[in-house]
Amino acid sequence: MKIRPLTIEGAYEVTPVQHRDARGTFLEFYRFDHLAAAVGHPLNLAQGNISVSARDVVRGIHFADVPPGQAKYVTCVKGAVLDVIVDIRVGSPTFGAWEAVRLDDEERRAVYLAEGLGHGFCALTEGATVSYLCSAEYRPGHEHGIHPLDPSLNISWPAETPLLSGKDGEAPTLEEARTAGLLPRYDECRDHVATLRQNHDRASS
Repeated sequence: MKIRPLTIEGAYEVTPVQHRDARGTFLEFYRFDHLAAAVGHPLNLAQGNISVSARDVVRGIHFADVPPGQAKYVTCVKGAVLDVIVDIRVGSPTFGAWEAVRLDDEERRAVYLAEGLGHGFCALTEGATVSYLCSAEYRPGHEHGIHPLDPSLNISWPAETPLLSGKDGEAPTLEEARTAGLLPRYDECRDHVATLRQNHDRASS
């Protein structure tokens, strides 16, 4: 598989090698060792999620308190979504920036995003099915959201009328979340990742 960093620090695009023949297709959609080599530490797999969405549904922008945060490895196993990663880390040189990657059941790409980054997607097809591998379990009270239609983010969602959950529709803007002290800090996120790398290096030595 090919793993390349995106323009936001801590975010990566993963493109697997697909083996096709008359029977169908085989691929490795996740490799513990390859991801660890690219990121600097392994993904501590604590929880796996599946979501199924109607076309034009927008989910996000979601994030968790750091530490421990929640790193995610995301792929679309059926249909297609536009996956969006947002830098919401206060103090980051790319604070407020976002990047989008199409995930679908043809190219079979995945994205990895480190702890402290915001995540969302828009379903491009009916029944778009997304798989998430997460580094930490869901913790009520420690999970937050940014309104996906926040004008300051100006995300180009490919939906004429985005369909939001009630919770996402009531989420604060990026500035409101920053003022309320909800956003992770860039330096704390970097320190957290550095600790993960140090622990991995000690375990490997």
